[in-house]
Amino acid sequence: MGMALYLLGALVAFVGGIWIVVNAFKKSVLWGLGALFVPFVSLIFAIMNWEQNKKPFLIAIAGVVVMIIGVVMLGGTAAMSGSAGMPS
Repeated sequence: MGMALYLLGALVAFVGGIWIVVNAFKKSVLWGLGALFVPFVSLIFAIMNWEQNKKPFLIAIAGVVVMIIGVVMLGGTAAMSGSAGMPS
């Protein structure tokens, strides 16, 4: 179950991120290229153009939250099976 949540969260976060990049390309080619290739430019773009990017940003954040829940569930599964931190 944890892996499924992790993968679902990754997909949702990816969709939100791509949506922001598409919005950046709609603004200008330079914003789009920056959002695609330069770290944190998409975050800066999303904040500077909040009204246009509020929905995709929140979708991406929701995806990250679901990913974290999946990782926590995976860690709990490993701990319950007795294999957490134990070398084989």
